[in-house]
Amino acid sequence: MTVEVQSNGTHIADPLAAPKEEPVEAVDDLTELVKVETVAAAAEPNNADHREPEDDKEHTTLGSIMEKSSSFKEESYFLTDLKDHEKKALMDLKSMLEDAVANNDKLYDTEEEEENMKEGTRERGISLWGVTLVPTTKSPESANVLLLKFLRAREFKEREAFDMIRNTLRWRKECKVDSILEESSLGAGPCKSGACFVAGRDREGRPVCYNVFGAFGDAESYRKAFGTEERRKELLRWRVRVMEEGIRELEFRPGAAASFVQVIDLKNSPGVSKKELRIATREAVQLLQDNYPEFVAKNIFINVPFWFYAFSALISPFLTLRTRSKFVFARPWRVTETLLKYIPAENIPVSYGGLKREGDVEFSGGDDVAITELVVKAGSTENVEIPLPQAETTLVWDLTVLGWEVNYKEEFVPFDEGSYTIVIQKPKKIGYQEETIRNSYKNSEPGKVVLAIENSSYKKKRVLFRCKANNC
Repeated sequence: MTVEVQSNGTHIADPLAAPKEEPVEAVDDLTELVKVETVAAAAEPNNADHREPEDDKEHTTLGSIMEKSSSFKEESYFLTDLKDHEKKALMDLKSMLEDAVANNDKLYDTEEEEENMKEGTRERGISLWGVTLVPTTKSPESANVLLLKFLRAREFKEREAFDMIRNTLRWRKECKVDSILEESSLGAGPCKSGACFVAGRDREGRPVCYNVFGAFGDAESYRKAFGTEERRKELLRWRVRVMEEGIRELEFRPGAAASFVQVIDLKNSPGVSKKELRIATREAVQLLQDNYPEFVAKNIFINVPFWFYAFSALISPFLTLRTRSKFVFARPWRVTETLLKYIPAENIPVSYGGLKREGDVEFSGGDDVAITELVVKAGSTENVEIPLPQAETTLVWDLTVLGWEVNYKEEFVPFDEGSYTIVIQKPKKIGYQEETIRNSYKNSEPGKVVLAIENSSYKKKRVLFRCKANNC
């Protein structure tokens, strides 16, 4: 979206914007019409009202961890990008699997499976997630992607990767994982509480899976999920089902999205003192790490509380160094800022400061409405002005401020100086826990909608904004 900026009387216009003196005759495209005006704040910055959280020093530590973790980049699955020893390990692993099938090796370790192999009632081969690993001639590129996942999880030690594949096949057979999507009863429990869901994709095109621990925050929800060993097993099986559903969104080919991004929301989590939660989490981490290698490209922990450090120390021994290298941490006031590093604003749910709404009819994927990013300097106010030169026009807009802690108001100012300004939203202070603002206004006469963001803190604020107009 093209933006005009006025700062202390100095006019800076985008060279692509239409000349100001030309009359505006339509509002089908607002990209040339939106203006942002910067004015000095009426009062001096109030440090007491907009103080950074007292544990900012602790966040600095988290920030250094985040920067270190975010340096991890998923490796290529193109054979031409592999090193010589990696290519050799891939070829050796293929040979080991082919030999195992040819020699009727007990890859599945069940009597029924072994009898089927001997009697020839089952085609000799190995498949995982719809990809035939042996014989590799059936889907060579997809097979390479999956085999490389197992190899990388075991640092290209082909014997360990082979054992990992065999253990995964046996586990899937024993637990009937291939038919888990047909178990409708699993979706009746935790799934309804929104404990885990897939929404949008990251900047690399990978599906994003959200794990919301706050869904178990109240005593009743916690009891239903972790109250007995049977319920914990059911919850773990449900989590496996979510994983299998998400895998359907992946593409096992070089250059495609072959892994997830996980967002772990710890807001209102039951806490490390809950023994049942510790046991269930440790079991889930171990199971997913052992049977879904390299399926998670990034783990982004948000709304991280203090107790999480003690908890992470407990589970850290159960994680490989490679798994730990994919961790990113964000305290509550950094959630949106952190997620935006990896996920586009239009794909981040509004509950996390993004612009994605479930079943949104105003800004659908086909609209291709541009998102404008503004910066509100410390001690200043940004006025976003959207002209509506035609009466009976409905304007819809989304606006979010990273970190919030600003004063915000909305008005409609008629072009006719004899008309009154209409208050759409009274001035109010918005904290960092607020969701993205969505509002609309239908004008009865030509004018402009003015959105005012006042930043009286000592730090600049980033604003994300989009709008569209519909003529009636």
